Amino acid sequence: MSALKKVIVLGLMLCFGFHLMAQNYLGPASEIEKILQNSKAFSAYYVNGEVEELANFYTTEGKIHPDRNEIVESVAAIQKRWTLPIGMKTLAHKITPAEIRIEEEYAYDYGYYEGKTQAEDGAVSTWKGKYVIVWRKVGEDWKISSDVWDSTGAPNEKN
Repeated sequence: MSALKKVIVLGLMLCFGFHLMAQNYLGPASEIEKILQNSKAFSAYYVNGEVEELANFYTTEGKIHPDRNEIVESVAAIQKRWTLPIGMKTLAHKITPAEIRIEEEYAYDYGYYEGKTQAEDGAVSTWKGKYVIVWRKVGEDWKISSDVWDSTGAPNEKN
């Protein structure tokens, strides 16, 4: 193998290794994958404004703990909380877990989120923060029991 190929292979291994070290997933791989898929679907529904689908990610007794706001309880109240004001649109939403740990029928997941929102006047705001989600196994699926987040960037940071 040429020296250049060795450097490329070593570089790829280091990048891949750092990526794996940045995330700590503990539990059955198939269950971790279900949680990761639910997180991706949650983001897609949020961007598409499908608040009924978002609310279905929560258990019937699920709670959200929004940054600088009161705790929101019940599926109906959660659905209302995720409904954006008229004229506002979510352009992007991404969840990046740092750790997912499954303990029997519960799991916790913490990491970072980021996104972009467009106001009625066209102004785009970016936002980011950290989160903790407590998941509960309901049948064959994982539902959110408690969803806590707070921002880490400047509020309404303009792009």
